[in-house]
Amino acid sequence: MHPRTYGEFIMRIAALARMVALMSLSVLAAITLCIASDQTASADEVIAFLDEAVAYVDNNGMENALQEFNDPTGSFVRGDLYIFAYDFNGTCLAHPINPELVGQTSLLDINDVDVVGREIALAKRGGGTMYIVFPNPSHEGKEELKQLHLESVNDSMYLGSGRYLSDIQASFDQGERDELVDFVNEALKYAQENGKEKALQAFNDPEGNFARDGLYIFAYDYEGQNLALSHQPELVGTNRIDAQDPNGVYFIQQITDMAKNGDGFAYYVYPDPSNNMTPELKLSYVMDVDGTWFLGSGIYSSD
Repeated sequence: MHPRTYGEFIMRIAALARMVALMSLSVLAAITLCIASDQTASADEVIAFLDEAVAYVDNNGMENALQEFNDPTGSFVRGDLYIFAYDFNGTCLAHPINPELVGQTSLLDINDVDVVGREIALAKRGGGTMYIVFPNPSHEGKEELKQLHLESVNDSMYLGSGRYLSDIQASFDQGERDELVDFVNEALKYAQENGKEKALQAFNDPEGNFARDGLYIFAYDYEGQNLALSHQPELVGTNRIDAQDPNGVYFIQQITDMAKNGDGFAYYVYPDPSNNMTPELKLSYVMDVDGTWFLGSGIYSSD
């Protein structure tokens, strides 16, 4: 699509979304009641719903499909399920529940995590599943953990949908997040000043300076080989690029994608060594070291 034509297309889609936002309060109230009345979908239902939306694009074309996806009373808003769409520049093309997002190019969640950047990285892999924190329309807009499923439709657009995991605490204290970032920066400085070998020796020491107050440093190369994991030494030297959490999130792939961009945050479920290795939601922050490996650390929702 020609850039000018595409720009005009985005403007038309955004204008349509603004019209949706101006719908009568009675209609919007009815939609909200409809959403709130249904149970959370299963992962299989989300995937089937997403596959249906991809087929709709194939059969009806991109513009017609986006009009349908943006319609809060249309066929792709069912209970707490709805379809959203973005292009690979990060522009929102469809969002029937939050039409004010259409045309915007960035989105941070309540933990200051870059939602769109992480979605694009996953969509460029063809799609998959990941977590974000997002308002739940079934719970009066409460910020809750949401497991997204994404699928790349073509070279210009990806679609997504998801289910809320309302029973999982997903808000992380600002002070703890700042401490996490400082800790990872401290580890990066140590690696840069002392070299890779000495740094990895320090990171792998469970009694050392980089295992404290529930925090520890992990490290990987960009092929997925683990270089440091002080509380699970049996995994050091193994390739974990295809490791998944209990909900099927390929978390090593996702933190690798963030590190390739320099740094970034990612959510996943992982055993908490300070809580008898109980799997819990983790927010990790990673940083590239020298283009060949990266390091990071994380905080748990129970901390």
